[in-house]
Amino acid sequence: METKTAVRALAGLAQDNRLGIFRYLVTRGPEGAVVGEISEHTGLSGSNLSFHLKGLVQAGLAESFAEGRYIRYRANFPAMRELIDYLTEHCCEGQPEQCRPPKCF
Repeated sequence: METKTAVRALAGLAQDNRLGIFRYLVTRGPEGAVVGEISEHTGLSGSNLSFHLKGLVQAGLAESFAEGRYIRYRANFPAMRELIDYLTEHCCEGQPEQCRPPKCF
């Protein structure tokens, strides 16, 4: 993943409503959810929700597709994995065991 792509994805998540929507879509798995379900879960109005979903799609973190008269959204899991891999690519420079937090007693 290029830095520019990572920045765009992170910017897409840098708002509480979009982050909440994305996290909800992740819980829905590959099936995703239609706009009405997302609205019911988030409490956002249609126009507000549409604005945030558009932002997630433009950031590459969500996908939309027509399903009859509805639009279904789902998390873009490959893009999410790429972002996570990009962020942790050089975790502790080859010693990932050092990246784990210490155990609390």
